[in-house]
Amino acid sequence: MSLPPGFLDELRSRASLSQVVGRKVMWDMRKSNQGKGDMWAPCPFHHEKTASFHVDDRKGFYYCFGCHAKGDAIGFIKDSENVSFMEAVEILAREVGMTMPARDPKAQQKQDRRTQLAEVMEQAVQYFRLQLNTGAGAAARDYVARRGLAGPALERWEIGFAPEGWQNLWDHLRGKGVAEDLILGAGLAKPSNKGGKPYDSFRNRIMFPIRDARGRCIAFGGRAMDPNDNAKYLNSPETELFDKGRSLYNHGPARAAAGQGQPLIVAEGYMDVIALAEAGFGASVAPLGTAITEPQLQLMWRIADEPVIALDGDAAGLRAAMRVIDIALPLLEAGKSVRFALMPEGKDPDDLIRAEGSAAVQKVLDQAIPMVRLLWQRETEGKVFDSPERKAALDKALREKIKLIRDPSIRSHYGQEIKDLRWQLFRPQRPAKQGRQSARRMNWQAERAPATQGVKSSLLVAGDEEARNRMRVAVILASAIATPQVIVEFEHKLEEISCSDPDHALLRDLVLREGIAAPETLRERIDQALGPETLENLHALRHVAISPCVRRPGDEDLARMTLAEELAKLDAHRGWQAEIAEAQEEFSEAKDEAFTWRLGQAAEALNRATRSENEEKTIYDTGDNGARINREEREKLDALLEKISYNKGQK
Repeated sequence: MSLPPGFLDELRSRASLSQVVGRKVMWDMRKSNQGKGDMWAPCPFHHEKTASFHVDDRKGFYYCFGCHAKGDAIGFIKDSENVSFMEAVEILAREVGMTMPARDPKAQQKQDRRTQLAEVMEQAVQYFRLQLNTGAGAAARDYVARRGLAGPALERWEIGFAPEGWQNLWDHLRGKGVAEDLILGAGLAKPSNKGGKPYDSFRNRIMFPIRDARGRCIAFGGRAMDPNDNAKYLNSPETELFDKGRSLYNHGPARAAAGQGQPLIVAEGYMDVIALAEAGFGASVAPLGTAITEPQLQLMWRIADEPVIALDGDAAGLRAAMRVIDIALPLLEAGKSVRFALMPEGKDPDDLIRAEGSAAVQKVLDQAIPMVRLLWQRETEGKVFDSPERKAALDKALREKIKLIRDPSIRSHYGQEIKDLRWQLFRPQRPAKQGRQSARRMNWQAERAPATQGVKSSLLVAGDEEARNRMRVAVILASAIATPQVIVEFEHKLEEISCSDPDHALLRDLVLREGIAAPETLRERIDQALGPETLENLHALRHVAISPCVRRPGDEDLARMTLAEELAKLDAHRGWQAEIAEAQEEFSEAKDEAFTWRLGQAAEALNRATRSENEEKTIYDTGDNGARINREEREKLDALLEKISYNKGQK
């Protein structure tokens, strides 16, 4: 069976040789360098104890220095599974999600045509390079000189010039005996709509050859010399050789440079790539004038595990970076990610290099941020979250994005990182951390207006309501720690509670930060951060020790009821304090019946909250000894006792 042109190239580019080989060998991690795709293991084809089998994941080849076995992913499957070449292709295609093509009797003919098209493209490269050195190319030479490209660089990048005129290249190639259908098939000319001769695709443009990973010229990019031209940059149309969404400018040289340890940098255009490479950043590529596509991202990951997207420092560059996030999230896997380096506002890499040199670019690259931070920036920048509804909308948007990640481990880490960032955004600023013991000595009490002597002596404070609030906070925290599954439902309320005890404040902050963890993990993190005595002291409090939530950890209904009730009491107490503070201001001005009535109303509101007006909505009553009694069971018991009493009366 013959395969269509390009099928094997795409199959090899999609497959990771280290993953294919990794199913058959045990890697020697002391000798391997996974970040560079340089892997070593004992050879699977002959018995040995040393790691002489080498896999170069970036180049896609393996070699054994013992038995001299060598090949690519297809060859490895063929030899290790003892199957034919086509069977190995089918196995690998299934693994990478490619559909085997139907039998094509003309495949060889098509391959021959692709070879012919590539030869025509090489002739075009030479023609354009010659034209740059003619009188017609004087303005183009001046332009590239102003951009800092001297003779050696022009040779390295094979930069040329397409002169003005409709049939210059067409006439040149036809004069060399090149068939018309090959010129048209290579995308170098277009048929006339008026019945005349075909006309050149590129006219009055500086020409940049685009080569594939194997070094074949597959397309051109042209930069217009006329400032009034509708298209500043123009790429070849898609052909049998060229698929714009699956190609990268400078692919082959960048792969070689990345193999030598250089970071892979993704810029926007040809001149950015050339400027970066000439400044020493050889592993630089560009996505050919389009937003980065999924196949292009896969190609980048074949070159490097963590490419750096270095986009222009303008609104368009930032929008392009944001689009990469949506493409990359579903594709993330362990060790494969993306970082973002945004250039200074109004500059691209080429501008920055010419203005400040390569050190300035290196500084920007060193400050590249991980994708999760840019995702957070996209969802929060320029927005105000001053209400629970807006905060909930942010949470929903971020959850929807994180759900796109298929790898459960990465999804979990993204969730934790987002939670940390959310914490930093919504928590009030606190004094600089000075260590746990020092923080405990800080004054965590909320500031309040000084009370007059009349208020201090009133019945409203005689019962030490502040102490009862500390008890409530302790019960709330202990209940949340015992059943952390419900923390997310009460997150906003937990953020609002004021802790007069510094241990409670530290514990609340940690519970909110780590709340998505399992109960055992949450307790372990609390012990690590605050010390084991923190939980010991909390559970030693009598009102915490007898709490049903602490005795029955994991009971979500009980935890929800307890948190809702205790938080409602704290809300009522805050409202009472606000009422007292307001009445206090009026105390010196009006000591009349209205003032007394307001104090009475505030006291009654607090009394109702303390008695828990919501108890009729719960399934529990409180017994004389303070224990909770299931209301349904109590009603059944009362009915039974009443029936027994009635029967005794009948007798």
